[in-house]
Amino acid sequence: MNIKRLFLEQNVGGFDLVIRTILGVVATLALAMNLIKSSPLKWIVALIAFTGLYSSILRHCTPYTMLGINTAKKK
Repeated sequence: MNIKRLFLEQNVGGFDLVIRTILGVVATLALAMNLIKSSPLKWIVALIAFTGLYSSILRHCTPYTMLGINTAKKK
């Protein structure tokens, strides 16, 4: 498998991109407003926030590449 394709190719787009962005922003706001009280749950929400925002900014999801899923528009 090509390393560049595995880690850099854009494969997230459309509805999937919007959902990832919304989940990342909502999770970040929940953490910023201290709505989550439990410490283990805070780490889970932080992971969701990071993953959602990271994958929506880069438009890449490594598990999608491994599974052969591509929701981005074809060029």
